[in-house]
Amino acid sequence: MTTVMEQIPQATQTSQTAPAKGIQVTEKALAKVRSAMAKEGISPEQGGLRLGVQGGGCSGLSYNIRFDTQPRERDRIFQFDDVRVFVDPKSFIYLHGMILDYQETLMQQGFVFVNPQATKSCGCGTSFSA
Repeated sequence: MTTVMEQIPQATQTSQTAPAKGIQVTEKALAKVRSAMAKEGISPEQGGLRLGVQGGGCSGLSYNIRFDTQPRERDRIFQFDDVRVFVDPKSFIYLHGMILDYQETLMQQGFVFVNPQATKSCGCGTSFSA
């Protein structure tokens, strides 16, 4: 089972270590995305990972992560080697500066959203407020 978690960066983070504007994806997350895309039969040349935000969840907004076969007209497209990440304009408002990571521990495994826009998140890590 893959879970989606969120982390709110520590307030002590300096501007030198803060994530750049846009979306960043760690090598661990890229490896997992590549593997999952291959299993789903999604071509990296056409498809990619769609990150989004939708209303709902116990904190007001929920993360949405899935594969898409092609970008939409107004999407922001981020290229990480052979992996593309699609983000719609409304979601980008809440996701810019975010880092997508993947963590595996003895207790759980899943994608982790390190989001500087989040001011509060729920215990399960799948919803947040900005």
